[in-house]
Amino acid sequence: MGNRTPLAATLAANSISTAGTSLTLIGVPWFVLETTGSAGRAGVVAFCATLPIVVAALIGGPVIDRFGRRRTAIASDAVCAAAIAAIPLLHFADVLDFWMLCALMALNGFAHTPGNTARYVLIPDLAEHAGTTLPRAASLFDAVSRGARMIGAALAGVLIAFVGAETVLLLDAATFGLSALLIAAGVRGVRAAEPRKAETPVSLRAYGTELREGYVHVLGNRLLLAVVVMVMFMNGTDQGWNAVLLPVHAESELSGAPAIGLLTALFGAGGLAGALLYGAVGHRFSRRAVFTVCVILCGAPRFLVAAVTGTTLPLAVTMLLGGIAGGVLNPILTTVVYERVPDRLRSRVSGALTAGSEFAMPVGGLAAGLLVEGAGATGALLAMGGIYFLATLSPLVFPSWRTLDDVPGAEPVQKPVPQTEVPAPAPVSSSGPSRPTPGP
Repeated sequence: MGNRTPLAATLAANSISTAGTSLTLIGVPWFVLETTGSAGRAGVVAFCATLPIVVAALIGGPVIDRFGRRRTAIASDAVCAAAIAAIPLLHFADVLDFWMLCALMALNGFAHTPGNTARYVLIPDLAEHAGTTLPRAASLFDAVSRGARMIGAALAGVLIAFVGAETVLLLDAATFGLSALLIAAGVRGVRAAEPRKAETPVSLRAYGTELREGYVHVLGNRLLLAVVVMVMFMNGTDQGWNAVLLPVHAESELSGAPAIGLLTALFGAGGLAGALLYGAVGHRFSRRAVFTVCVILCGAPRFLVAAVTGTTLPLAVTMLLGGIAGGVLNPILTTVVYERVPDRLRSRVSGALTAGSEFAMPVGGLAAGLLVEGAGATGALLAMGGIYFLATLSPLVFPSWRTLDDVPGAEPVQKPVPQTEVPAPAPVSSSGPSRPTPGP
């Protein structure tokens, strides 16, 4: 039996941080709409919050390795706590200008990404440290994150209605602080969490070489590249939904902030159920078949339902079912990434994957705000939903998705290779994550 404390501490820290992020996800757009009344300005804030996420992901992979995954997670949460707390404090002092709000959200986005990546890339090592399987740890990581997102969203809707968006942001800052304390106290004695000695002296050229290794690995793997392109469009439209379209729809058609909290919580509850369901039985079926069906159902229907109805119940049912479908996706993609990326490159490749996947998020929030002001809420919902639907057709169109069921390093069932032939090397080096054992 391994030591489960580091894994439990990381899961707890990630869940608390994720719950806090849900508070921000609902609290900041509502704060902007309350204080400015402008969907366009909400889109601008979303742009400022997400552009630094992409920048941090683009350049941050080697920093995580050199600084250490544990230290990175702690520092990230500390900076995010300070940035988020400053928003309501400056507002209470009546000195918060719009540019300050944008700058603080940009700082939060820039600092948040390295911490998320550091916790994410630790999971395979912590799973081995705890004596559990990789598929189980990946499913558990996603399940607790989605559960935390559900709880955070529900709390945000209720708290905004009763105590205001400013208090919700202060609570979010406290969650970042608690997450930092959990990582500091719980993730000790794990070699993979500590700084790594650089193979070359610290220099701009060496840093560029390390950074390039991550992008070369992604570009050289067609499946990972296909995942990045598809998720990029999904995340872009999701950002438009969360930052602009859902708040505007809730304000004009539904019951305001409580409706946002309810709908987001239902989506999170469905995601939690989907992740647990996949961990229990989903791994027995073809990854590609399960993924293809679920990715089509997870996102686009909610845009259509919101566009054609002004009541909560149909959208609530759609969000719950979409969450269940969406909850299946991350355990599959997480396991695929862990299988195909060696441990030596994991931080750098994860940074490259994050940068590519979130590349369209700044544009998504900004575009949604401009679409609402130019074409109305219904037109914006239909346009963004159409983009989402086309993106999710990718597994049916591109041949690289056919390798989703392949396990690198697995022994193929074929005739022995003649002595005169030299077999090709395995796609994943021996230093990389081991082939997962069957799930629970």
